[in-house]
Amino acid sequence: MSENLSSLNTIKQEAVSAIGCTVPLFSAAMTGSTVFQLSAYTGKKVILYFYPKDNTPGCTTESIAFRDIHSQLLANNAVIFGISRDILRSHEGFKNKLDLPFELISDPDETLCLLFNVMKMKNMYGKQVRGIERSTFIIDESGKLVKEWRGVKVADHAQAVLDFVSKLS
Repeated sequence: MSENLSSLNTIKQEAVSAIGCTVPLFSAAMTGSTVFQLSAYTGKKVILYFYPKDNTPGCTTESIAFRDIHSQLLANNAVIFGISRDILRSHEGFKNKLDLPFELISDPDETLCLLFNVMKMKNMYGKQVRGIERSTFIIDESGKLVKEWRGVKVADHAQAVLDFVSKLS
């Protein structure tokens, strides 16, 4: 699969805007030489965590935390996927380096980032830059958005996600 392919088939809906809204069906390139299709996970809780960049300290810590609770998420009928603007080659290396048991979705054209409204202006070394605001979304078994965290602080976030998913079960 080419790393320059659009990460998403067409989405004509507006951004996911509110808890309780139905998330539009989408597909996107992901690690493992596969394509993520939201429709394939009907009947499961889907956790999407958006992070700024592979191989950075915060993103590494967050991904390790989700790795460490992965079996508990599965036990609660939940699947998890990380999403960033990195290309698939970068994602494959990051996934292998951290031994992540879940796939990473590549969104280089920011289609999913815009769908979930996670692109924000941020200060980096005194300059304004456009980047991903660390965010996590939970979609229930019927495809409705049931929880979102925005501006996530990495410490204890994975546990908060697991706690929420456990209460849904």
